[in-house]
Order: sequence, then structure tokens, then C-alpha cells
Amino acid sequence: MLPIETARLTLRAFVEEDLKPLFDIQCRPDVTRYLMWEPRSLDEVRESLAEKITNRAPSRDGDVLSIAVVLRETGELLGDLTLFYRSQESAQVEIGFVFHPRFQGKGYATEASRELVRLAFEEFGAHRAFGRADARNTASCRLMERLGLRREAHLRENEYLKGEWTDEVVYAMLASEWVGRTTGQ
Repeated sequence: MLPIETARLTLRAFVEEDLKPLFDIQCRPDVTRYLMWEPRSLDEVRESLAEKITNRAPSRDGDVLSIAVVLRETGELLGDLTLFYRSQESAQVEIGFVFHPRFQGKGYATEASRELVRLAFEEFGAHRAFGRADARNTASCRLMERLGLRREAHLRENEYLKGEWTDEVVYAMLASEWVGRTTGQ
């Protein structure tokens, strides 16, 4: 399954050498603003990386696949993708993505995340793939729309996050919609 090569990127498993560049991403307030966690210390990123290294083969509810996104030309870590195996019985997976702001606006997140959606349907046999975001995170919402996910819900003040009530939006795609996109139907 991994590594995966795209036009400009390599999607691969995380390795110990990703600590510093992952810290450069996860320590930033502008990156974590809409996430469930605050900027992380080096020790917290070390723990996060250890989890990412072991998250390689989801097969049951609650399992996670963590994927490092690397610029093939330079070997730089741009961000990470996550596939959460939410329900084997209902064949549901959740997708997530976090990228360093320095690499935003160049199409890398779309290029990488398209492969994440492909994995959800073609490798994991998902019936439904979905993503969630803080409604204020317009960049993530636009990315999910570019991936072809449809906006299914806008949940008003459903989470208390970092001292305030926030709205959450849910985007999703069904396997039948994915097949239609890939076959040109």
C-alpha cells in the first residue's frame, strides 16, 4: 500500500527522522487553531510520532492509518494524512489532513488527499468516506469540496473547543460516487 507516488509527492509511513519537521508543523498555533489539540511541545510531538509510526494497518474499528506526505523533489515533510477506521460493519472511514502553512496554496494537499480518498474506497473497501472540520476552517472545507465530498451537515455549536462553542461541518462521499468519478460516469 505505501509508499504511493503522485505527480509531485511521496506518501509513505512515518519514520523517526520526521520528528523535527513534524514538530515544525504541530507546534504552530495557526496549524492547531481548528484542531482538537493545542500547539505541541517537542515531547508531545515525539509521542505523536511514535503513534504515527505504529499506525500502519487499520483493520478494525478505532484503528488509524497515518501517512507522511513528502515533496519528492526535496524530501521535505509537507504534512500528514490520517485514515480513521470508524466502522467495519458500516464500512465507514474518516479522513483527516494537516499541512504546514508554507506548503499551502500549491495543490499539494489536494494531490495527497485525493490518494487518501482512493485508499479509503479501493484499498479499504469503504462504503462511505467522510471528513469533519470546524466550520470556520474554510481551507479544509474547500479541500473536501475539491476532493468531491459533498457537504452533508452543519452542526451548530456542537463542540466546546478551546473555550468556545464551535460549529462543525461534515463532508462525505459514497463508494458509488467514487466509482462514478473514476470511471467518468
